[in-house]
Amino acid sequence: MPKPNPRHPNFPIPGGPELRAKGWRQEALLRLLENVLSVGEDPDNLVVYAALGKAARNWPSHRAIVKTLMEMDEDQTLVIQSGKPVGLLKTHAKAPLVIMANCNIVGQWAKAEVFYELQREGLICWGGLTAGAWQYIGSQGVIQGTYEIFMRIAERRFGSDLSGRFVLTAGLGGMGGAQPLAGRMAGAAILCVDIDPERARKRQQVGYLQEIAPDLNTALAMVDAAVKEKRALSVGLVGNAAEIYPEISRRGIVPDVVTDQTSAHDLVYGYVPKGMSLDQVRSLREHGQGQLMAASRASIAEHVKAMLEFQKKGAEVFDNGNLIRTQAREGGVANAFDIPIFTEAYLRPLFARAIGPFRWMALSGEESDIARTDDLLLEMFPDNRIITNWIRLARQHIPFEGLPARIAWLGHGERTALARHVNQLVASGELKGPIAFSRDHLDAGAMAHPNIMTERMKDGSDAIADWPLLDAMLLCSSMADLVVIHSGGGGYAGYMTSCGVTVVADGTKAADERLDHALTNDTSLGVIRYADAGYDESFEEIAAKGIGHVKV
Repeated sequence: MPKPNPRHPNFPIPGGPELRAKGWRQEALLRLLENVLSVGEDPDNLVVYAALGKAARNWPSHRAIVKTLMEMDEDQTLVIQSGKPVGLLKTHAKAPLVIMANCNIVGQWAKAEVFYELQREGLICWGGLTAGAWQYIGSQGVIQGTYEIFMRIAERRFGSDLSGRFVLTAGLGGMGGAQPLAGRMAGAAILCVDIDPERARKRQQVGYLQEIAPDLNTALAMVDAAVKEKRALSVGLVGNAAEIYPEISRRGIVPDVVTDQTSAHDLVYGYVPKGMSLDQVRSLREHGQGQLMAASRASIAEHVKAMLEFQKKGAEVFDNGNLIRTQAREGGVANAFDIPIFTEAYLRPLFARAIGPFRWMALSGEESDIARTDDLLLEMFPDNRIITNWIRLARQHIPFEGLPARIAWLGHGERTALARHVNQLVASGELKGPIAFSRDHLDAGAMAHPNIMTERMKDGSDAIADWPLLDAMLLCSSMADLVVIHSGGGGYAGYMTSCGVTVVADGTKAADERLDHALTNDTSLGVIRYADAGYDESFEEIAAKGIGHVKV
């Protein structure tokens, strides 16, 4: 039975043994759709995160998707175009149940203004990365990546320890909301600024944010006390980062680490310019978009200038993937890209081995199923320091949102081994229900984004989008349950293409075959992508694990 959802009472958390669809594969995808809305930012409008990342184009489309998932047979494939179901076609039992293409606009037309017009006409919607693919698991999906970034910074700059260090950031939405908990887990005193008091309250209610300061003076005093005591602490502050960051700099305070995860990618529906209230911004979104975009870009320019000033004074400053440097450069900040992107600066050696944000969801709704997979991870990978450390911390600090879920940075072979072992546990009845395996779209072979994932690739292949398209075709060939190709919407329009995948472990031999082929081939392509760009780690992985790389 579904469970009550105190955050969104009209969107209960799915779970239970009863099937409404004709099989667990279909039921799994239905529950994942329900889940992203149960943990979403604005489910009444189908928005999951990032201001515009939607689970379906509109409510008629959502209802049609739900009805089709309930009624379809296993040898059919549901085709979804930008959040709208358009076909249910006869395929075969080993074909994907759902294939999607969300927000893909022809190159010369892939601009924010074109996207907004198509959206107003009801012809398109942006799926974000994991929103439209029904793979979002709440802020937990971002927490480990954020935590690993902080720990790489700790290793590089601060003797592998962020205790007694001040981290300054902004943004407490569906993505940025992971930051306060990740910072605290890394041992830091972290100050998180957001313009929306409701977002701050939500993060505090779910346990991601400890304190909300009434003003900047109090916030800085709380952080200063924690730094002196080397005590981990997360503090929220309601305010505009474009005003708060320059003011902190003006006072001569230099945080140890500075970043930002506001919705700077979207100048209309995301970022809020300084000097404007939320109500003023909402009124301009329909009839004053040009004015709002100009004001947002000018505000971001001030925001990034302060970040560059912190960098000049010795802070570790990085772009956390929200396109803020790109917007600032277009707003006149010529040196905005002096700030490095997190992927190149801290995580590329992991991606070169296809180690990335793998995730799974307990379709039963039972937390005990995730507790068992936690145990399994520790049993299977006792020498993997990233995994053992993360599971210990996650068990201690991370509350579940929606369906119980876990994320862990696993690489080639590891993902397949875990998933197939879990499938055996489902088959034996040791778990109370099937498990759905997925990953972030920000994965080795799954994303082309020259300002985030593929910035400054060794061979200059930053903008080549063949890889996520190949990944999607390969995953269809490898019998995955859901395969999706996403491109950017809003401010991300024209900047990125990605591929997503979901495979369901329902305890059957057919699931074992799907998991083996899809997960193995997905990471194989990721390693091959980086080998093609010339990364030594990828060649080492190919040699060690026998990946079928063709040398030219």
